[in-house]
Amino acid sequence: MDAKNRTRVSKRLSLHLRHAPREIGLTLEPGGWIGVDTLLTALAAHGLRLTRAELEEVVTGNDKRRFAFDERGERIRASQGHSVDVDLALPTAEPPAVLYHGTVDRFLAAILREGLRPMKRHAVHLSTSVETATTVGARRGKPVLLSIDARAMTEAGHEFQLSANGVWLTAAVPPEYLSCP
Repeated sequence: MDAKNRTRVSKRLSLHLRHAPREIGLTLEPGGWIGVDTLLTALAAHGLRLTRAELEEVVTGNDKRRFAFDERGERIRASQGHSVDVDLALPTAEPPAVLYHGTVDRFLAAILREGLRPMKRHAVHLSTSVETATTVGARRGKPVLLSIDARAMTEAGHEFQLSANGVWLTAAVPPEYLSCP
């Protein structure tokens, strides 16, 4: 499968595993899981014929590791970023002292005033990498990098989870923990 088709399939998987499973008749199991065979059947019924090998290629070849198979390889889920109600059952984890978030200038004043909120998703997404956060911010224009004092947040009782693809998740980041480096 070429890169263009991998991207097309990845976007379709994101749509149905993160945002609109019911559009193709899926009901996500607890943890956001769905049987691989169930997913492939539903995709085929809605115009996307995909083999198990092609699905594995998209999952393992995705540079952002957006999707994960369970230990037995029988189920699949999106690693994070859901807008549908799903509890990924990720354990609370101790984050590094500083995390990063990429945004654009037009949102900066509101973020500095109100903090980071999950908006349509279930959690705020944070990165350990300046480069990753900058890349995320650049999707909407000239990126602005925010630093998050994760150590102080943890000490104040805020909880963090680490998704399978290395994205740090938290319910919200109050403005007092944000700075522009």
